[in-house]
Amino acid sequence: MADNDTLFDVEDRVIIIAGAGGGLGGEAAHALHKRGARLVLFDIDEQRLRVVEADCPGAVAELASITDEVQLRTVIAASMEKFGRIDGAINAAGLLPIGRALDFNEELFRECIEVNVTGAFLMSRVVAEAMGENGRIIHLASVSSLVANTHYAAYASSKAALSQLVRVLAREWAANNITVNAIGPALTKTPLTEGYLADSEFREQAIAAIPMGRLGEPGDLNAMIILLLADGGNFITGQTIYVDGGRTLV
Repeated sequence: MADNDTLFDVEDRVIIIAGAGGGLGGEAAHALHKRGARLVLFDIDEQRLRVVEADCPGAVAELASITDEVQLRTVIAASMEKFGRIDGAINAAGLLPIGRALDFNEELFRECIEVNVTGAFLMSRVVAEAMGENGRIIHLASVSSLVANTHYAAYASSKAALSQLVRVLAREWAANNITVNAIGPALTKTPLTEGYLADSEFREQAIAAIPMGRLGEPGDLNAMIILLLADGGNFITGQTIYVDGGRTLV
């Protein structure tokens, strides 16, 4: 990298990652740690969180839920105590319940909205308050923000709402130079999807719907995450950017 070229430089930036124990959150943590970012990790799954923490020496790790504002503020306090600031945040927490709308459990529908939308709002708010000015917030949305997949009534509704939430927050906080964006992956191989992908028919249909002919990999998102956190993303806000092998083209 040339001297003073910070377009894709995240070294020493303090980044909070929600859902850090998951496939996408863990991959983001590893990619950012490798590039010198300072990390604050949280998840509700302690076992998976500790694995990622061990792979990222120097990171702060907290057991916390994205839907609990008190716990979120504890994460913020831990970040401020160790690093003194917050430069960016990635929300990789989420639920993926799939089922026929006529059979779908109401409680599960509400839980999906609570985690994927309300949690995103709560995290965004406490992070933006702590940032004050100058910061980056990234949410992981989905192609389901846009594509109407059958059996995805809860998940698609939550991710579409998340994309609109991103647009509204981006407008509200633009004057403070806080950018808010979402990244929409195609169906990606992670612990969250492995149960569904074990069904050969489901897997084949998912791959057939992606023009590039393969499922997403967690690492596919790294370049976009780094861009949005680094100086190269300075003027990008309010967007849901699809990294999806062409899934949203059909």
